[in-house]
Amino acid sequence: FGVIADIQYADAEDGLSFDGARRRFYRQSLVQLQAAVAAWAEEQPPLAFVLQLGDSIDGRCAGGGEAERSLGRVLAALELLQVPVHHAWGNHELYNFSRARLARTGLCSRPDMTGPPATDCGDIPAHGQCPTYRDIQQCQAYSFSPAAGLRIILLDAYELSVLGWEPGSTRYKESLRLLREKNTNDNLNSPAGLKEPQFVEFNGGFSQAQLDWFNQVLKYSDENQEKVIVAGHLPLHPDASDRVCLAWNYQDALSVIHSHQCVVCVLAGHLHDGSYCLDSHGVHHLTLEGVIETPPESNAFGTIYVYKDKVILKGRGRISDRVMHF
Repeated sequence: FGVIADIQYADAEDGLSFDGARRRFYRQSLVQLQAAVAAWAEEQPPLAFVLQLGDSIDGRCAGGGEAERSLGRVLAALELLQVPVHHAWGNHELYNFSRARLARTGLCSRPDMTGPPATDCGDIPAHGQCPTYRDIQQCQAYSFSPAAGLRIILLDAYELSVLGWEPGSTRYKESLRLLREKNTNDNLNSPAGLKEPQFVEFNGGFSQAQLDWFNQVLKYSDENQEKVIVAGHLPLHPDASDRVCLAWNYQDALSVIHSHQCVVCVLAGHLHDGSYCLDSHGVHHLTLEGVIETPPESNAFGTIYVYKDKVILKGRGRISDRVMHF
């Protein structure tokens, strides 16, 4: 399957990162995506699916219909592959769209999101089926099995967030209260002086209901001898990040992972420089380099091959090849 992160396309001139240290290639990022799609189309054996790990368009697209136009171009490029594309939601999607609006776009890849929402927060497995996460406020978290013995879990790292929720909603108020408890800076995007520097506005976290569902899926995978690859926008391990670009409650997600035997790899984006670590429980944490900060002469995408005892990443451009043994 294909993997790509942080495309952040915008029909705009090149710019700089927030700290002014790195160049961002807004228009070129769509060209890079199109090149990735062309390369994936030549893969043999063909791809089964693609994981798009979030921030598909840039926050500067917001307003005036530009978000819809830019997203349309990104989705049109991916549709040429004619394989399923599974989308994580990142902070830049939420700068452009409310969660309710995202659920009605092509970025909503969760199979059951189009149906009526349930009022419970998680199903216990029944009749040998993996549990489905259901929340009345619709969360982009789900799992699927592309092959026998393998499960992919997409987590929604912005279910707790001040981005995307209506300011008057319960979830927004809860998230803002938590953020302000942890971040006393006037600028909530600043980690300066914080004991837990991941508590900034451009990150988010997982509800207890999502964590409970995650635990149930991993229990199911343990019992059914599945290997699991977890994916989402935000890294879950501080050694696979810069200690700022992490899920707010990454420790809770790691505790769930480490209480089971089935997880072999965690894939994430958000940190445009990329990173990697093998944690103390033998889980590989791979944070992919971002397309948006990749110069025109290079690229940043990969193809992952899953075997019974290892995952092999064939990287392109800034992304290096890697063999990750179970």
